[in-house]
This record gives sequence, structure tokens and C-alpha cells, in this order.
Amino acid sequence: MDKTDTDAPVAKLDEPEKPDTPEHQAWGSRAPSFIQRSRALHVSWQVGVFIVGLAIVIGGIILLPLPGPGWLVIFAGMAVWATEFVWAQIILRWTKRKVTEAAQRALDPKVRRRNAILTAVGLVICGVLLGIYLYKFGLEMPWKV
Repeated sequence: MDKTDTDAPVAKLDEPEKPDTPEHQAWGSRAPSFIQRSRALHVSWQVGVFIVGLAIVIGGIILLPLPGPGWLVIFAGMAVWATEFVWAQIILRWTKRKVTEAAQRALDPKVRRRNAILTAVGLVICGVLLGIYLYKFGLEMPWKV
């Protein structure tokens, strides 16, 4: 008979680990317990959360072509929805993960160097085009004002 190590920790299969980080919070409604107890009150709560989130998302969509933080407002509306709806929680977590990955890629020294070189080349091209324009037309604008 082989002797096995009985002092090794054994994971409990019926109780998964739930760290207290926001990434591992339970899915679903975060409404207060007194609201969740009553079905009618909980549905009313969800309708109210949906309407508030929808108003915020629509405001963000309006801000997209206008000067303002359109995407930030849209994500704020998604965060409001994520307090009640699992589908919004999934979308919000996916978005957070993608934004974090993009930020890490942007901070990569090779990517930063490439972006700096492309910016410098773009500025040189714009400067040359501006010089050609000024040489050809001078400081006068080609249209009548």
C-alpha cells in the first residue's frame, strides 16, 4: 500500500472560493434585501434602474458627436445597469478587461516608440504641406471672406 500525504490541503468542491475583489462579486441584483423580498417592489426597482441607465446611455450617445465625454457617459450608464442586470455585468466586465489590455499595450515601450515616430513623421508631413501652401498662395486665403 502506498502512503499518501494526508496533510495536504484539499479543496472543497461544493464551496467555490469567492475572493472579495469586485471582479468576483456575485452575479445579479444588488438591490437592498427589503426590495428583493417583494416581487412587485423588485420589478419596480429594476424598471427604475433600467430607465435611469437608459437616460444616461442616451445622453452619452448624444454626446458622441458633440464635445463631451460620450463614451465615458455610456459606460456610466452601463455601470448603472450592471447593478441589476447580469447581461450588463458581463458586458461591463468584458469592456474593463479590454480597456485594461489596451492600456497595457499602449504602455509597452516598443509601441510608445512607434507612436512617437509616427507622430513625428505626421507632423513633418503637415509642416511640409503647410510650407507648400504658403509658398504657393502666401498668407491670403483662397476664398473670399
